[in-house]
Amino acid sequence: MWSRVTTHPIDPAAVLAEVGAAADGAVLLFLGTVRDHNDGRPVSGVRYEAYVEMAERVLSEIAREAAERLGTDRIAVVHRIGELAVGEASVAIAVSSPHRAEAFDACRYVIEEIKRRLPVWKEERYAEGASRWLEGQVPQIPEVAGG
Repeated sequence: MWSRVTTHPIDPAAVLAEVGAAADGAVLLFLGTVRDHNDGRPVSGVRYEAYVEMAERVLSEIAREAAERLGTDRIAVVHRIGELAVGEASVAIAVSSPHRAEAFDACRYVIEEIKRRLPVWKEERYAEGASRWLEGQVPQIPEVAGG
């Protein structure tokens, strides 16, 4: 299991390299990227800020919880902070397991818990020059099989 908060661009291949085993039939990589719009407004980029010590602790807890639910420690997750341009990855989650359903369930659990609990704040920058801090969301977390 591997997790971290970084100011550097996310390398998907490096995140994938943290998972996988000969017994695994499923290897899943999820990338959350900065999109060019939100709420009907063109977005030119975002800035993520975090209380890094707390964010790393919470991210590790989330990965550990997902690993317990999945029954494997082959989970890697990284969240980027700082200035990001449209198209750049802000989060990457890699999971491997013997079967795809468990890998998808674990990945979904990680991203939903990140959105709900991770102390990372997002400021959107708009094409016309304005910016605003976004309110957090509390998405519904589906029950994971075996959990």
